Amino acid sequence: MPSSTLLARPAEAPAAAAAAPRRRTRVLALPEARWAAAALVLFLTALPLQLAGAPAWSWGPLYALAYAAGGWEPGRAGLQALREKTLDVDLLMIVAALGAAAVGQVMDGALLIVIFATSGALEALATARTADSVRGLLDLAPAVATRLPDDGTEERVPTGELAVGDVVLVRPGERIGADGRVLDGVSEVDQASITGEPLPVAKRTGDEVFAGTLNGTGALRVKVERDASDSVIARIVQLVEEASETKAPTQLFIEKVEQRYSLGMVAATLAVFAVPLLVGAAFTDSLLRAMTFMIVASPCAVVLATMPPLLSAIANAGRHGVLVKSAVVMERLGQVDAVALDKTGTLTEGTPRVTDVRPLAGAGPDEDGLPAGAGLDEDGLLALAAAAEHPSEHPLARAVVDAARARGLDLAPAADFASTLGVGVTATVAGRTVAVGAPAHRLGTARPLGTADPAAGRATPPTIGSAADPATDPTTAPARATATAAPAPDLTSTPGTPARPLGTARPLGTARPLGTADPTAPPADARPAVPVTARAAAVAAELERSGRTAVLVEVDGVPVGVLGIADRLRPDAAATVTALTALTGTAPVLLTGDNPRAAARLAAEVGITDVRAGLLPQDKVAAVREQEGAGRKVLVVGDGVNDAPALAAAHTGVAMGRAGSDLALETADAVIVRDELATVPAVVALSRRARSLVVQNLVIASVFITALVVWDLVATLPLPLGVLGHEGSTVIVGLNGLRLLRDAAWKRAAAEGRR
Repeated sequence: MPSSTLLARPAEAPAAAAAAPRRRTRVLALPEARWAAAALVLFLTALPLQLAGAPAWSWGPLYALAYAAGGWEPGRAGLQALREKTLDVDLLMIVAALGAAAVGQVMDGALLIVIFATSGALEALATARTADSVRGLLDLAPAVATRLPDDGTEERVPTGELAVGDVVLVRPGERIGADGRVLDGVSEVDQASITGEPLPVAKRTGDEVFAGTLNGTGALRVKVERDASDSVIARIVQLVEEASETKAPTQLFIEKVEQRYSLGMVAATLAVFAVPLLVGAAFTDSLLRAMTFMIVASPCAVVLATMPPLLSAIANAGRHGVLVKSAVVMERLGQVDAVALDKTGTLTEGTPRVTDVRPLAGAGPDEDGLPAGAGLDEDGLLALAAAAEHPSEHPLARAVVDAARARGLDLAPAADFASTLGVGVTATVAGRTVAVGAPAHRLGTARPLGTADPAAGRATPPTIGSAADPATDPTTAPARATATAAPAPDLTSTPGTPARPLGTARPLGTARPLGTADPTAPPADARPAVPVTARAAAVAAELERSGRTAVLVEVDGVPVGVLGIADRLRPDAAATVTALTALTGTAPVLLTGDNPRAAARLAAEVGITDVRAGLLPQDKVAAVREQEGAGRKVLVVGDGVNDAPALAAAHTGVAMGRAGSDLALETADAVIVRDELATVPAVVALSRRARSLVVQNLVIASVFITALVVWDLVATLPLPLGVLGHEGSTVIVGLNGLRLLRDAAWKRAAAEGRR
């Protein structure tokens, strides 16, 4: 295909393809939420009227409406279940509420109705939001793509119509429409949504690309290798749905318990009513005894035995930056005994930063006869590099510029800016040619000091698969996009004159054209180019061995320094790993799509020994299921779309909130809102404390219910005393659970997590 085809621009702006619409169900769009809200409003209106001693006609109808609003849907569902010979707890709660109203406990019944209606609404909302996020993931892939038929024309077709073997054109800024392989072109592709990699990846002929990933500044011709239904994005959606369905057995177990309890409760109530009648008891006495039994055997205390501790823990965790989505999740957090952690954006901050600034002593031209590189310190080197990088939009360029600004350095203007994919940038700063880029390329073409660089800004991209290929060598800086200048050291003073201060420019009008030799420079054989090049190579190799991305800075083709750039480890990462190890009894496993060398280096820093790198989303799911199959209850902590299937497959999933993808945030059971990794062990410890209070409350509730039921059956339990005992047990377990609302509970949990 001729290059003109690659450079042609579509009539419509491709930038629109970069933004995928977000699906989000509104709360009140759900009928369950509307009915629950109506029941709550009616209950809160009637309650103060009743407590204030208002006549029954003022609050009675309001309670009746609350019963109807909150109870009609679970009541209808319960009746439908009866047709299938199934009796569940929802219907039992409706019967218990009506029974309470029949003996005068209207408020108790209404409260029970409101609690269950609200619970049903929250469950419906969580289900809808998860479905939204899964469907929204499919929107990452563009709706249409540019197909290139054999006759050389272009046609816009829906991506669903693309077939294996089709060739599509992907212009700069467009999302790739199908999984395939690059036939022609060079570009950078942001594929963080698939692999979690923090930086764009250079793509050239022969490289694989994925549907839904974002193309950079180049144009690509891609041969389709998978149908839309079999793309990586589609498989992620399928994995999320399948992983969510694997939790169904737990739900089935709960339904079996509900069935048995419901049948037992109904049978016992009918027996309490019918048996006395058979032996000659009065109808009214038998009905009163049965209604008293219904009240004292009501599971209100049991419900509150579970909910207050868990809800209090949820509220406390929320105040400290952890959003736990439900009481079930809070309980499950305390059950975990294994942890799997993502790397980029979880253990690390997910943003490249300059970690090392290494000026090369004695490097750089100096026209006044002083030692080469005199006066070039860390600030001077960083300012020089940032000046050349300033026009660039590449993540590494932004990291260099941000580092210079953080030090308060002024950036001199740059001219003749040029960027070469996979190599770096060149620019004229203070009259000298400054190059910033990959050491493998720049050192491989180093020339004697003072000679012209005829190929400045036109370095040849490396061979695919070579050590210098940024697509396969993680230590090499990815393709660059653009750059600008900062105050650079004056390396151009003439012999016999004092050196110019760092950051000053040569006199106006004396700048040399880009790539020309300096007539005032000493002969090439008088310059120590080889030793400087060797030192630069040694420093770059040292940085790369430590897991950094090395960036070489040259002036007129001579190395003057090396920068080290890395995705910075979160300050609390090591402490979090230690705390999770103490809580679960086993060290966490690292699951990442990043390269093995970077993953191993980071794992060694935080104390992780089990490292699994280069994983696609399905590989992470397989790793989680491997541990689940061994009987472990796995907690997964991640942040990206590529982590979503593993988050769904895990016993419990936790997402990092600030940089987390929508799908990860919706799929996860809990969200770390402030990205404070140390809150993960704290919320696990808080969950365990909540579970212990649940056990305490269940014991208290069981003792009260058993005692009152036995009293009612063996003797005659006065209805007011039965109500007092029932409500008293409810208050006791409620207050016991509210203990976890105190800040001291979080501090205690955080301390336990640090042990």
